[in-house]
Amino acid sequence: MHGLNQSIAVGPLGFSIGQLLIILAFGIALLAGALIGRRHRTPTADTLFTLMLVALVGARLLFVARYWGSYDGPLSLLDIRDGGFDPLGGLLAGLGYATWRLWKAPLQRKALGGALLAGAMTWGLTAGPLMLLESQSRPLPDIPLATLAGEPTDLPSLAKRDAQPMVVNLWATWCPPCRREMPVFEQAQQEESDITFAFVNQGEDVALVNRFLDHESLTLDNVLLDARNALGDATGAMAMPTTLYYNAEGRLVDTHFGELSRATLQRGLNRLRPTP
Repeated sequence: MHGLNQSIAVGPLGFSIGQLLIILAFGIALLAGALIGRRHRTPTADTLFTLMLVALVGARLLFVARYWGSYDGPLSLLDIRDGGFDPLGGLLAGLGYATWRLWKAPLQRKALGGALLAGAMTWGLTAGPLMLLESQSRPLPDIPLATLAGEPTDLPSLAKRDAQPMVVNLWATWCPPCRREMPVFEQAQQEESDITFAFVNQGEDVALVNRFLDHESLTLDNVLLDARNALGDATGAMAMPTTLYYNAEGRLVDTHFGELSRATLQRGLNRLRPTP
């Protein structure tokens, strides 16, 4: 059974549905700003692009502040490939900048206000139903898998054996972000004894997977094979790497698309643990 797509692969690039909805909302805001701005002879595109940049910086800064101890140095702080953004930081920074611009540039108020309203409505009408669907937590898919020893298994059996939260990583040896994040997972698997990690290779044979693990000197438990990419279809994860977080009851509570850092992995693990 195919699951609702959570991501879309465009060539070598992968985008989550949430990211695509942000792009759509921003595009609608640009269009609305251009139409209204033409009537009032007031361009808004530069302001909207600056607002987006300010929101991204705010989201990154708050995330880094929250997970400061998980970063190794200045370069890792700047590496945004890990998707480490805090929505609250982006919202506060964006609202602050928008408010300042609306106050500072009265001639731009109608066009900019209309653009922001159009973007917000687009986001609300599209992201709302998506969040509602995501809130209906999906269980661990019962997809036949195999161990590196060739023994049949599946994720529900693994979860029943350990009776604890599970992190499932969908990966492939040809995927550069997958390869880069593997040492992060190796360290986490050694340190987080109260969480089960499963690494489900998509569409490759055991010889290729073993060569990769040997070449990279990786020691990982629960490396599984999904020869038909059935797990990606069942979870709606069309892009790799994808990391799925399941609680102890086997319900999906979070999904991360793209490369992980120690900080973004820690954010996902925190969501698996009960709030003190």
